[in-house]
Amino acid sequence: MTEPLKVIELGNPVLRQRSQPVLDVRNERIQTLIDDLILTVQKANGVGIAAPQVAQSDRLFIVASRPNPRYPHAPEMEPTAMINPRILSHSSETEKGWEGCLSIPGIRGQVPRFRAIEVEYVGRDGRQYRQELTDFVARIFQHELDHLDGIVFLDRVQSTQELMTEQEYQQRVVQAPEA
Repeated sequence: MTEPLKVIELGNPVLRQRSQPVLDVRNERIQTLIDDLILTVQKANGVGIAAPQVAQSDRLFIVASRPNPRYPHAPEMEPTAMINPRILSHSSETEKGWEGCLSIPGIRGQVPRFRAIEVEYVGRDGRQYRQELTDFVARIFQHELDHLDGIVFLDRVQSTQELMTEQEYQQRVVQAPEA
């Protein structure tokens, strides 16, 4: 049985490197990495994970939105491998939202992101996909794409006043009564 991979944390130089394009999607190492990333993100209660977060410098990430203890209001979707992804266009409208990261445990930040994006990527089946993503799933895509370019969400927070610990986030944001 496959074991979850070790998620590297902020300070590991791989997180700050631009990752390399995947040339052969059907390569056994890439297919195994996809399976391992899906297992890792599910076990860690994440909604996305990029190859650099497990010290693999490949332009590949998984978007796996689903409700879990870290993101109780996340929409449900099948885990999707997105290889050599890119944003083709985006809305002019941005929106701040809370983000966390498996590679930066214990911290959340308010990050501005485009509300809607049109994206292109290669699936694990080798086919090219193009789709529009909005709201939370668009946020996940942008967060994971940043990882492929050596950027972490802390780089996008506009003020340290917009940071909080995971514990405070869970108490104030997740468990807060609706206004």
